[in-house]
Amino acid sequence: MRMYNIIKKKRDGRELSKEEIDYFVENYVNGQIPDYQVSALLMAIYFNKMTARETIDLTKSMINSGDTVDLSKIDGIKVDKHSTGGVGDTISLILGPMVAACGVPFVKMSGRGLGHTGGTLDKLESINNLRVELTTEEFLSNVNKINIAICSQTANITPADKKIYSLRDVTATVDNLSLIASSIMSKKLAIGSDAIILDVKVGSGAFMKKVEDALDLSREMVRIGTSYGRETIALISNMNEPLGKAIGNTLEVKEAIETLKGNGPDDLYELSLRLGTKLLLLAKKVNSEKEGRILLEEAIKSNAAYNKLIELVEHQGGDIEQIKNPELLPKANYIIEVKSKKEGYVKSIDAERIGQCALKLGAGRKKLDSKIDYSAGIILNKKVNDKVMINETLAFLHANNIKKAKEVEEELKDIFDIGDKNEKCKKIVYGLVTKDRTELY
Repeated sequence: MRMYNIIKKKRDGRELSKEEIDYFVENYVNGQIPDYQVSALLMAIYFNKMTARETIDLTKSMINSGDTVDLSKIDGIKVDKHSTGGVGDTISLILGPMVAACGVPFVKMSGRGLGHTGGTLDKLESINNLRVELTTEEFLSNVNKINIAICSQTANITPADKKIYSLRDVTATVDNLSLIASSIMSKKLAIGSDAIILDVKVGSGAFMKKVEDALDLSREMVRIGTSYGRETIALISNMNEPLGKAIGNTLEVKEAIETLKGNGPDDLYELSLRLGTKLLLLAKKVNSEKEGRILLEEAIKSNAAYNKLIELVEHQGGDIEQIKNPELLPKANYIIEVKSKKEGYVKSIDAERIGQCALKLGAGRKKLDSKIDYSAGIILNKKVNDKVMINETLAFLHANNIKKAKEVEEELKDIFDIGDKNEKCKKIVYGLVTKDRTELY
């Protein structure tokens, strides 16, 4: 078998066999196939696409390129969640403790943020001494003890995806449905959870800008998960404005704590409930959405979910006093109020531009090795459809570099689109995709 023939076959729009996909993945990982040939294949895939069968085979081949995590030693139906990335997306720190407090094992290996999207690991690492790198034994032990663990992926999970994604990133081949779906699902399926919920973001702050594209990606990922024998569903959620009010690592941890105490922003709380209800159903913990919602709400009211976050932090070596008293978390030297120049209603807030502003303040990383300022970020005081008066505060900037803060202050004033009130109410969730149906709300 020759890589030349595989490239030519896909260039000509023909379907690759499982053996050809396995050959290119295996030999690229072990260094037998050079970057330039894989780049050519990726471009051929970009233009000619892959069939559903090819996409599933590519996913399986990437899973088989490295280690997998066997969760059979954990009792019960194990659930996992993945978000396609957004701004102010603190869901995992809320959803995990809520579900775990209801008696369902929540197992999650997460990544770090890049660009305008945040990462769960960065948020956790803003807590003093918290360890996100756990051995498999520690991971299994923690879930068996407290029903939850959130950590980084082991180095040898899906090494093919790491190599292929790095190449896609510099060859303009990221934006392909099969390559996106196989990349996401290979990492999820390498971890042996029984059920997966996918939070597929759509809007200005998401990778998918249109609902139709988010639905296509959701269907592809659900198809892959189902073919691999995992219960997999996807919710399409709104990322036209940041989720919640906090953007930035420490600020989002504080918001997660407040939400687990029942005092969080409505949209963040509601999406957590919607996702959590689906996970409880997948875990066969409840028989209806109504029953699931009641159980989750009780976990909040009783402080069981909040206490579960404390247990998570404690079992991963973090300082639980920072959870009990969030004022002990890192603080920025400067807090600047961004004032409105107009009166009216907030018509829109460009989530991606807000995320870029937080990045400028140091809350994210431009490159994988960039250093993060955990205390930097933005707190929104106004959200879409809120009434605004002239000189009223739109947002609070938390910064340690006053020059950058002043630049972001002027930019933020333009990001808030203020005018007449929107005629339509904003949606939190646009739809649901399962193996059997697509449902739009």
